[in-house]
Amino acid sequence: MNLSFTEEQQALREQAQEFLADHSSSEAVRRAMESEAGYDEELWKRIGSELGWAGLCIPEEYGGAGLGAVELTALMEKMGEHLLCAPFFSTVCLAAQAIGIGGSPAQRREHLPSIADGRTAAALAYAERESVRDAGAWQTRFEEAPGGFTLTGEKRYVVDGHSADLLVVAARRAGTRGEDGLELFLVPATSAGVTRRALPGLDLTRRLAEIVLDGVRVPAAARLGEAAGRGGAILAETLDRASIALAAEQVGGAQRCLDLSVDYAKQRVQFGRPIGSFQAIKHKCADMMVLVESSRSAAYYAACVAAEEPQQLAQAASLAGACCGEAYFRCAGESIQIHGGVGFTWEYDPHLHFKRARASQALLGDPAWHRERVARGIGL
Repeated sequence: MNLSFTEEQQALREQAQEFLADHSSSEAVRRAMESEAGYDEELWKRIGSELGWAGLCIPEEYGGAGLGAVELTALMEKMGEHLLCAPFFSTVCLAAQAIGIGGSPAQRREHLPSIADGRTAAALAYAERESVRDAGAWQTRFEEAPGGFTLTGEKRYVVDGHSADLLVVAARRAGTRGEDGLELFLVPATSAGVTRRALPGLDLTRRLAEIVLDGVRVPAAARLGEAAGRGGAILAETLDRASIALAAEQVGGAQRCLDLSVDYAKQRVQFGRPIGSFQAIKHKCADMMVLVESSRSAAYYAACVAAEEPQQLAQAASLAGACCGEAYFRCAGESIQIHGGVGFTWEYDPHLHFKRARASQALLGDPAWHRERVARGIGL
């Protein structure tokens, strides 16, 4: 397993760094997060049509670049560093991956090309009020109807669900439990019976939504996949791969917190000396660097597993989810401490990273959930 980037992968990182430095600066992030959509719609179009990032992991036959988990990790790290406000995670890492993993050829032909070129933003609606990752607590149900299915229930914490064009909805057959009986359905966001509203959230750079499905009718072809009974497995793999992408984003955010702290410590003078010369500040920065590097190793390792050893995907995803989530949150907190009283003021960026770090910890399972999963996987 090679944990170093190829020349092409490094070029992608450099392209992302240059583009995001220009278009996802602190000022641009603040403008985007205060908009109604929560992101710059023109920037999102450029990401799809000009840069081709929206189609990064979509096969070439469906209009994408045909790359994999390692390239996605490289890109997500830079997006996390710059707090990109865009429906990239929801569309590319969640919804498009679900379609790519479990969709029939016809479903892929219908939906992936428009996602790849940025025309379609999509969202994965699976979690509910009672639980983010415990499928046993999900109650949204589907019933067979003439020519298709009827969906009824309420989904919560749907990333970019308020603005998505296409929803991938998890629902269960009545009388089933856990992952058994789960199916995924492709639902146009404008379908009759779909009600959406943006939820107030801690992290303004990533919007969450509530989606209510009131007897939504979909055709038989809307069920993801060519055969029934695979919804639980498709969703589990999708969330594991998304957890790795999120971990990479958290690494980028942690790196940015470290960089902000070091820069501030060099400039801020107290008692006639830069505060970075004091041992207490040096030790905080050193501890942050250890967290950043160890979490980066976990994220890169998980990405290589996803690309080369998918049978170990669940363990690697939870290892990265636990390590990177805690590293980002701790680095964000330390960054605020190093900045002192201004660290949590609106004018400075550490508070944006602190909120993103805390919200991200709960997005796909908190660190405790991931550690418990790793422990079960090794027989403890």
